[in-house]
Amino acid sequence: QVQLMESGGGSVQAGDSLALTCVASGDTGSNYCMAWFRQLPGKEREGVAGISTGSGRIIYDDSVKGRVTISLDNAKTTMHLQMVSLKPEDTGVYYCAALRGYCSSLLRYQWMDSWGKGAAVTISS
Repeated sequence: QVQLMESGGGSVQAGDSLALTCVASGDTGSNYCMAWFRQLPGKEREGVAGISTGSGRIIYDDSVKGRVTISLDNAKTTMHLQMVSLKPEDTGVYYCAALRGYCSSLLRYQWMDSWGKGAAVTISS
């Protein structure tokens, strides 16, 4: 398994951009689906974007497609999520997660093996 730690959360205005970073440690030599999830107030945790460390394949949830970009560094230990045109409804806690193997076409929190502690993101209007 890997251990994950997020950074980069904070408070911004609607329309602003924000970047999140997730650093993985531990068993980083294996292939993983590394992904970002978020939990909006009163809602179930939902997938935002994922990237397979082995193939580089990327998936985005339709709710954020076009507004977020996921990337992985060359060492495949640091994942980034760049978010633009943020809206108040994007406010929530954003989590980094990993699943040993690869990303399927869907992101389901129940499938993930490892989680970071989360980073709070607040978008004010």
